[in-house]
Amino acid sequence: MKNYAKPIISFYAVMDRERVNMQREFASVQGLMPLLMKPRNRQKWSREDKRELAQHMRRMAKLSPYIAVIVLPGGFAILPVLAWWLDRRRGRGARPPATRAS
Repeated sequence: MKNYAKPIISFYAVMDRERVNMQREFASVQGLMPLLMKPRNRQKWSREDKRELAQHMRRMAKLSPYIAVIVLPGGFAILPVLAWWLDRRRGRGARPPATRAS
């Protein structure tokens, strides 16, 4: 394999991984609308409903960078930077923290 092809293959691997994660998150958020409509339909949220709402909001917070890319003008131009940044964040736990020499 040529050296110039490695970054391209790596980029597509990251994009594919993030696409799968996005699909999984969007599939898990499908029950959100009926839950949000309960107060409008004069129903009260139970403790379980509130817990489920909190879980949905956490999932949506994870999707916010993707939503920003889709909604903002020129967002698709930023997509490679977003993929790099998300990949960089994923590796934080793998590296030992840097120590300061005093």
